[in-house]
Amino acid sequence: MDPKISLIGCTGSIGRQTLDVADNLGLPVEALAANNNVKLMAEQARRFKPKFAAMGSEETAKELRLLLRDMELEIGWGAEGLARAAAWPTADCLVTAVSGSVGLKPTLAAIDAKKRIAIANKETLVCAGSIVTARAKASGAVLVPVDSEHSAIFQCMSGRDRSELRKILLTGSGGPFRGRKRAELAGVTPQQAVSHPNWSMGAKISVDSSTLMNKGLEFIEAMHLFAVRPEDIQVVIHPQSLIHSMVELVDGTVIAQMGCADMRMPIQYALTYPRRLPGRSEALDFWKMRDLSFEAPDLENFPCLRLAMDCARAGGLKACVMSAANEAAVHLFLRGALGYNRIYDCVQAAVDRFDGNAGDIDAVIEADAAAREFVRLNYGKN
Repeated sequence: MDPKISLIGCTGSIGRQTLDVADNLGLPVEALAANNNVKLMAEQARRFKPKFAAMGSEETAKELRLLLRDMELEIGWGAEGLARAAAWPTADCLVTAVSGSVGLKPTLAAIDAKKRIAIANKETLVCAGSIVTARAKASGAVLVPVDSEHSAIFQCMSGRDRSELRKILLTGSGGPFRGRKRAELAGVTPQQAVSHPNWSMGAKISVDSSTLMNKGLEFIEAMHLFAVRPEDIQVVIHPQSLIHSMVELVDGTVIAQMGCADMRMPIQYALTYPRRLPGRSEALDFWKMRDLSFEAPDLENFPCLRLAMDCARAGGLKACVMSAANEAAVHLFLRGALGYNRIYDCVQAAVDRFDGNAGDIDAVIEADAAAREFVRLNYGKN
């Protein structure tokens, strides 16, 4: 049976590609949510005819209503609208394509509604992974990863017992500045940082990829998705982005998942799992493929990855603080208010400043807000 989907973050990169997959497969779209791109949301609503749409504010919701005044469409806004879209009653599957910790509450709403969750919002698991996975297990909600690396691991482990796993080999391209020294990166501009060599992504995740913070977030996400320890994950730089991750089994066998650098492939698998259906992604041509190369990550010149791994080992609220501070710092960088190398300095300072136990959602939300405020007060004018 084809799933009926709700999609939050519909106007972003993952959201647009999700709708391309839905269009190709003929999947019904029941609810959409976006932040402030009213024009694109209106176009998507006319194309996919959802029952509910939510915008980030009351003002943008009113603008959307004017553009869609001839349609019978319920429109909401803000955090409440986002949560309603996520848990929309007629939807079977939620795709969380929003960026940042704003995805946490709607994900929990969908978990409580027992939805399948195609999770592309890594910050939700980084900030509150133990809480989210425990709540999903209690409710019977299913989490299926959308990130190409975690989808690859998920596929490699399909049908295998956890006891067979020795190690997760989490791959990454190394970003646009691979091989550069930290001192050379001081003058990096936002335009340079968002130019990824292999993937087409949103601005925030592109900057994270360039600093290797994205790989650090994925490291923590993998811990929670696959119930493994930090020492069970090894980061491997693979510049060609053709192997999306691997697993090493206890007998020494390594299983890899390969494919072209097209996010529609893992998105489709998350929507149709466990079935595989024809898609729009190109197949690999092994006769034209160049060498596959691998190397260790450069933790000295890209310290954000090392910091994330340290936070993973420390536990508590460290990962939440790191994620929130990084999100705030990257936004400052994209506005031209913070130097590129200062992103790491800012996040490290926040991690050093805050501590505590991630006992409940309130503690997580409080730590998230405190880390953002710390960045604003101490780095917002730098």
